[in-house]
Amino acid sequence: MLYHLLAPLAPHFALFNVFRYITFRATYAALTALVVSLLLGPWVIRLLRESSYRESIRSEGPESHRSKAGTPTMGGVLILTAVIGSTLLWADLTNRSVLLVLLVTVVLGGVGFLDDYLKNVRRLPDGLIARYKLVAQILLGLVVGATLYFWPELPELRDATTVPFFKARTVLLHLSLLYIPFVTFVITGSSNAVNLTDGLDGLAIGLVAIAATGMGVFAYLTGHARFADYLGIYYVPSAGELTVFCSALVGASLGFLYYNCHPADVFMGDTGSLPIGGALGVMAVLLKRELIWAVMGGVFFVETLSVIIQVWYFRRTGGKRYFLMAPIHHHFEKLGWAENRVVVRFWLAGVLLLLVALSTLKVQ
Repeated sequence: MLYHLLAPLAPHFALFNVFRYITFRATYAALTALVVSLLLGPWVIRLLRESSYRESIRSEGPESHRSKAGTPTMGGVLILTAVIGSTLLWADLTNRSVLLVLLVTVVLGGVGFLDDYLKNVRRLPDGLIARYKLVAQILLGLVVGATLYFWPELPELRDATTVPFFKARTVLLHLSLLYIPFVTFVITGSSNAVNLTDGLDGLAIGLVAIAATGMGVFAYLTGHARFADYLGIYYVPSAGELTVFCSALVGASLGFLYYNCHPADVFMGDTGSLPIGGALGVMAVLLKRELIWAVMGGVFFVETLSVIIQVWYFRRTGGKRYFLMAPIHHHFEKLGWAENRVVVRFWLAGVLLLLVALSTLKVQ
């Protein structure tokens, strides 16, 4: 909004020229989202508590989690308010990439809100039936995939993704029509991966802040003609504006972490985890960094893989468990690790994987 209002005034008032710069707007998007989440946090938590939007703890979970019962959930509304509001304020709203990531965020936010409402207010044990949730994610992924395939920004990248450690301009993986289900898989998988990771105080939101930082770096470099040329990567004109959204997500995540760190005052619930995961997934698609996202978001995908292995092993062996408990963060809790120790060590793993992902910009 500010970009459209003030940037056109730059020829008349030099001060407004700063609104043309993505770095300026990204910085203030992060600060805006941080301040909004910090200021609205107490009010949102009180409202959720008074409305009985409270978390119920699984009986088979770790004993230490019993004390979390009754903690307000659906705190994702705070994250979404900060992210979407900040993006609307600072981003170029004619940018197609920004509009697509906002679409995914809003739609999956609605799905997550419905799931949390049914689970925590209507007291339906499973919330929104899993297959209905999956259908919504798949349909959204198909819409995004078809849009990018049939109306590509760059025709040469219509069905392609870059391959890590190889020159992006010369080595592309072309998928033809399979690109549409590939995009669907990335968005759906990312959304569910963040959701599965959200099981300890501060774990998921801290990893989101780390991943969003890395995604912002890739977005800025991909959308900057000179940097893209220097690094030998494809220049995607609309990509740079995603830096604003990424910065807003980092700011909102840090603000929410203030209230979600151990012992948590509020949980994000599916209202937050589903749209955040979907947003990260669609940004990876828009930046043609789907395979790099598997590295940068490696902790999320290990968490998902641990659940898949647990279910497969349980069925294959007639009831035996491969892990003490899945997702894998609960396995380490069962081994005797304190919750904070698990969270901080998983954050460190996230930082390490981020550095590996960033290194591919030069090692190619």
